[in-house]
Amino acid sequence: MKSFPKILVAAVSLAAFGTAAFADIQAPPMTDMGPTRKLGRGVANVLWGFTELPHTMCVINESEGNSAAFGYGIVKGMGRSLFRFGAGWYEIFTFAAPCYKSSYRPPYNAYTPWKLGTYDEFPPELGWESRYDY
Repeated sequence: MKSFPKILVAAVSLAAFGTAAFADIQAPPMTDMGPTRKLGRGVANVLWGFTELPHTMCVINESEGNSAAFGYGIVKGMGRSLFRFGAGWYEIFTFAAPCYKSSYRPPYNAYTPWKLGTYDEFPPELGWESRYDY
């Protein structure tokens, strides 16, 4: 019975130091991506995904002109809008599970400035809703 307090002290100190070791991780790389952000991204894509149409038309108009903007700009914008709508519903229904590469990242390409055809995480903002000064 004399060794019981020693075992108890050893077990308590081991548990205390073991718990402190887990608290050492400050912020893992995917901390900002979680189920709440995935649900918010899905709702935003369903509600505001249609803004891809005018945004895509404006981008094509700046780079290739009016004819291209009203030609394939409409078709490309509609395709991007429908993709956002579908991806939004997918993220709403699967927000609780980490699906894409075992994380909560969006299932589509991230925005890359030098690549055409990539998607931002959230739908584009129209002029009067933007946080940027024009």
